[in-house]
Amino acid sequence: MDITTASGADPEIGVTIGVDPAVIPYGTIVLIDGKEYIAQDTGNYTGNHIDILCESEAAAAQLGTYRTKVYVKRSE
Repeated sequence: MDITTASGADPEIGVTIGVDPAVIPYGTIVLIDGKEYIAQDTGNYTGNHIDILCESEAAAAQLGTYRTKVYVKRSE
């Protein structure tokens, strides 16, 4: 069974982010700490929260939770 994101895209580690689509629409490219990500998925995220898809829970735990500036590079 193929897994797709809420937007219908194939999830990519280090590219796909989970967002509140009412805040950041699907397809939006954002810069976080100088790296590009694409808003493709959602979850229990409301408001100004972003989840970066990592290769494992351990990698996500190492990245941790933090505040940073997010820049919209391009919105679909």
